[in-house]
Amino acid sequence: MASVTLDNLQKTYPNGFKAIHGVDVDIQDGEFLVLVGPSGCGKSTLLRMIAGLETVTEGDLQIGGKRVNDLEPSQRDIAMVFQNYALYPHMTVYNNMAYGLKIMGLSKSEIEERVKNAAGILELTEEQLSRKPRQLSGGQRQRVAMGRAIVRKPSVFLFDEPLSNLDAKLRVQMRIEIKRLQESLGITSVYVTHDQVEAMTLGHRLMVLNEGRVEQLGTPIELYEQPASLFVAGFIGSPAMNMLKVEVSDDGKSVHIAKGIDLALENGGLQSHAGQNAILGVRPEHLDLAPGMDGALPLTVTLVEHLGADTLIHGHFGDDQTDLTVRVSGIETVKAGDILPVSITKDHTHLFDPSTEKRIAL
Repeated sequence: MASVTLDNLQKTYPNGFKAIHGVDVDIQDGEFLVLVGPSGCGKSTLLRMIAGLETVTEGDLQIGGKRVNDLEPSQRDIAMVFQNYALYPHMTVYNNMAYGLKIMGLSKSEIEERVKNAAGILELTEEQLSRKPRQLSGGQRQRVAMGRAIVRKPSVFLFDEPLSNLDAKLRVQMRIEIKRLQESLGITSVYVTHDQVEAMTLGHRLMVLNEGRVEQLGTPIELYEQPASLFVAGFIGSPAMNMLKVEVSDDGKSVHIAKGIDLALENGGLQSHAGQNAILGVRPEHLDLAPGMDGALPLTVTLVEHLGADTLIHGHFGDDQTDLTVRVSGIETVKAGDILPVSITKDHTHLFDPSTEKRIAL
């Protein structure tokens, strides 16, 4: 086990494209860090730099306090689990897990002990160990890929979207297994995903990347409750946060949302943005259906999604037909065309500067 330090890590390709812009993070020994962001944001490139599969253009990369910029992947004491499993089709499951240990020159008895120990952790049976990868389900093949990493007893696990090829049910099951596995082994892990649900449930901390830059680094709850930018606010949370164009009052003590609808601000208001435009963010689960129209937003319903335990109500309000999504508990008997009173309270609301797209502190 080891810590991983990225100090102003940068990656520029020969054609001049800069994929990673100065990433700084200290990943603690035993920590589970998730790199999350949309396709093309640089998360897999950053992971491959840690693995040694991409060169570092600038900055320092340390594993266990040792600078590894110029070391080969085999010299970094890491193990990587890929999206496509990367198993040898002609080998049995046992030999797939044992192959790397044979290359390391371990004895037959040591190899057998490590493979059977990993198989036990991952609930792979003797029969499955004797099969070829094609004879296994997707979830079982992913277990084999993780087993191959476990047997090496690395200092760092690297996961590159390992669940993206699985169906929805298997994704949930494997997500739980990966979380349990990392906690029981205590191995420093870096996990790449574009799925914010995976990120929120797996990581001790999340690093949200956008076009090769770090938008925010923090715990899942920190990112959910205190998003640093519009990008993070829109990316973390499902369904996405509602973004409403508002105007701060001339005295900075309230924001105007719609005709006859104003929201008082806490802590003396927002003098620095008095009279200016802003963006008010509020999550669907933090909106309520009001008992009456007085002081509420008149939401014209356009679509209702019944999820069982919850219902998502989509609609719009105001002259400019601003879109709004409300999440309510249970099954609501509403339909398209209904007009519902929706209330916004100052609790759980967020303000952003439209020019910088950064959070405005209240």
